[in-house]
Amino acid sequence: MTGRSPTSSRPHVPATYGIPRELGNAGTWDAIAEKIAASRNYWIASTRPDGRPHVMPVWGVWVDDQLLFGTDRKSTKGRNIAANPAIVVHLESGDDVVVLEGEPREVTDDGLLSLYLDAYHAKYAVRPDASDAATVTYALRPSVAFTWLESDYLNSAARWSFDD
Repeated sequence: MTGRSPTSSRPHVPATYGIPRELGNAGTWDAIAEKIAASRNYWIASTRPDGRPHVMPVWGVWVDDQLLFGTDRKSTKGRNIAANPAIVVHLESGDDVVVLEGEPREVTDDGLLSLYLDAYHAKYAVRPDASDAATVTYALRPSVAFTWLESDYLNSAARWSFDD
């Protein structure tokens, strides 16, 4: 499924969390990438210039090992990402958790933008207007991801690191 090969380890958490040092059954990145692709909503957490957090759900698609999503440049998240591109993305479930961290970049490549528009239309039956200068499309290649199953947290909790 994915061309990226992240390394998995235990998350860096205090010992009081009770997570054993040995990595348990974290699953495979390909299976996690399938969860990311299948998600309908993605919660984007960004930071306002004054340091206050902002969280908002968006629709998006997983294409070429990256999450692609759009927003209005003047929206709170659009302004936040322009000023400080560090974001966190959380899928819908708190029981089957996938959290992505990284810095999205604006999509300017016509080929990638076309893939995004086609995938978005196939997923949501709506086609974004890429010609609207008021909107921006972002691509997030995660630098780190966290995953776990609530029902087996101590065994499944994992931190995935990407070297690129």
